[in-house]
Amino acid sequence: MAFDSLSWLDDELIALDAQHLRRSLATRAGPQQATITSDGREFINFGANDYLGLAADPRLADDANRATQQEGWGAGASPLITGHSEAHTELERRLAEFEGTEAALVFTSGFAANCGTVAALAGAGDAIYADAKNHASLIDGCRLSRAEVHIYRHSDANHLAELLGNSSRYRRRLIVTDSLFSMDGDFAPLAQLAELAEKYHAMLMVDEAHATGIFGAHGRGVAEHLGVESGVHIRIGTLSKALGSSGGFAAGRRSLIDWLLNRARSYVFSTAFPPAVAAAATAALQIVRDEPQRRQELLARAAALRRQLTAQGWNLAHSESQIIPLYIGDPRRTMQLAETLRERGLLVPGIRPPSVPAGESLLRISLSWAHTPAMLDKLLAALADCWAGMRGV
Repeated sequence: MAFDSLSWLDDELIALDAQHLRRSLATRAGPQQATITSDGREFINFGANDYLGLAADPRLADDANRATQQEGWGAGASPLITGHSEAHTELERRLAEFEGTEAALVFTSGFAANCGTVAALAGAGDAIYADAKNHASLIDGCRLSRAEVHIYRHSDANHLAELLGNSSRYRRRLIVTDSLFSMDGDFAPLAQLAELAEKYHAMLMVDEAHATGIFGAHGRGVAEHLGVESGVHIRIGTLSKALGSSGGFAAGRRSLIDWLLNRARSYVFSTAFPPAVAAAATAALQIVRDEPQRRQELLARAAALRRQLTAQGWNLAHSESQIIPLYIGDPRRTMQLAETLRERGLLVPGIRPPSVPAGESLLRISLSWAHTPAMLDKLLAALADCWAGMRGV
């Protein structure tokens, strides 16, 4: 019998089962919205990153349809060959206008934007300083860069200062961080990071993926919210969360964008996303501009929900956003609670390693502008019962 070189996979999957860490796919029927049908069951959806309720907005679909009629569906080539359409050009112009920067560049995903940008800005002989809880796309970009990577404790600017104090031997220094951390729902200390970048002549790259469209007077993100945009040299965002479309982008000075266009491998060697996707994202940007009440109402509801959950007894740590974690710790117990909520028609994902560190498994509530008061009341009632059950009441 021939040797089965993939037989080890069965053992590894069994090990994942034993640790309650194995994942599986569910199939959604219909649009992404506040209520969804998944594997034939209807749920109130607290699992999506559709923060402004735009993923199923007909205005995005209408503009996507028009772009398809004008430019076809597939881009057919990488942007530097023939894949860059008029719709892409218009989106990049509007993104630069939105961000208040000289230029912007769109990538096929937020992951590609982060990974490609980090590796294009730092290499051998350079140093990268990264928050311990950065997104996987930033982590992988650091690994691919061949720079020396230093990890500072989560949101600990003092630790970062210690590390930067020994950075004079490097050619270039790059600080990379999420602005709003996707599992903890807390902010990076951007004002302090900007001061350190200035002091140590470092570049500061901030990923606003979960904050774009939500925070700041114009919806640009946490840097705008905290008043430190001038200290952020490289801005990364995504089109797939609050903007309800797909793809990612980098924004900054023209020379930065020209450099990424030439050296970000995830941009140069990827087929551009369809023009219709760009048109949908452009429509979403206009909605963010025209309907600020969406983000204002979302953040007000999130603040109220955090207060109510804290009063119930849940540990939310330092969340100050529409991302609300309920820390459980044990992955088995986390998934049991997630299933209990599913039985009551509530989709609240259980998050386990490697998405979070060991011992920090949690239920992650993603609040959307589209959630109604009745939906939130149902969630609060179910979680109150879960808490009572955990406490043996």
